Amino acid sequence: MTLGPLMIDLAGTALTAEERAWLAHPLIGGVILFTRNYDNPAQLQGLITAIHAARQPPLLIAVDHEGGRVQRFREGFTRLPACAVLGQRHDADPAAALREAAACGWMMAAELRAAGVDFSFAPVLDLNRGVSRVIGDRAFHADPNVVGALGYAFVKGMREAGMAAVGKHFPGHGSVAEDSHDAIPVDGREFDRITHGDLRPFQHLIQNHIEALMPAHVIYPRVDDQPAGFSAVWLQKILRRQLEFDGVIFSDDLNMAGAALAGDIVQRAHAALAAGCDMALVCNNPEAVRRLLAEFRYDMPPLSRARLMRMHGRAALSWAALRESERWRHAGHLLAGLMPAQLDFDENTV
Repeated sequence: MTLGPLMIDLAGTALTAEERAWLAHPLIGGVILFTRNYDNPAQLQGLITAIHAARQPPLLIAVDHEGGRVQRFREGFTRLPACAVLGQRHDADPAAALREAAACGWMMAAELRAAGVDFSFAPVLDLNRGVSRVIGDRAFHADPNVVGALGYAFVKGMREAGMAAVGKHFPGHGSVAEDSHDAIPVDGREFDRITHGDLRPFQHLIQNHIEALMPAHVIYPRVDDQPAGFSAVWLQKILRRQLEFDGVIFSDDLNMAGAALAGDIVQRAHAALAAGCDMALVCNNPEAVRRLLAEFRYDMPPLSRARLMRMHGRAALSWAALRESERWRHAGHLLAGLMPAQLDFDENTV
């Protein structure tokens, strides 16, 4: 059985009987984990082992583990700074900030790979323009050149730990105030302004062969009347043909309000995949999963299947060996100096 086009989530820290049946369904290709799925590293490894046992090739396992307020696994994992902290460091000492971004990407990826997670939906490549409520300090900086440089350093660290990267939210979510989790944001700027600003970090990472991207549930009406994640103009004409991106395109969560324009959950899945996504995310709505598995029909292109297979994590250190390594200790010391005393978390942000 090959990987299917849907990535779903789970209710708790162990698989239910219904979830085991879901994972065996040919439409399923991956699982995204949240804080509710985590107690400790040993429990997480056990859950991942159970997910992998569901079928071959094993399902992809992903998580939103960016750092700052979006870090799903906490106790037992190294706390990671928000991307904006690295941007602030870049203003004072660019060379140090690039080293710290690489250390952050490596630490995040090395710990997740030790637990069996294939990849994280990171890094955020949006611009921190002080406008977006949902992006904010998840972004590195307002300057697209700084975002591109820090994003690439972060990705290089991830790769050294055996993990592919997923840049988000193409072509940029940082210039709209509304949160696409609970609204349909509209960015009315001309394409040239987007190209010379928000799009530049994505171009830089594409040129450096980033493995995957996630489009925004944002409408850019000067380009297309559909949100980017449902737009063949953005995903096929611009991203695939003009920017020559050949990696995986993951939809953002289809249960977000920003996806509502595409219709019900079955229509949203069809729209996202028809527009050019290789895999569609369905989070925090088990009834939507049940309906998709009962009603959704999709003939997945062989190229999408091949792209998705490249997202499996590469060889990793065991948890014990990682904790004994000098690189882990050095990276932990480097990152500890960047962390605030207290940190609030966003539980369901993608």
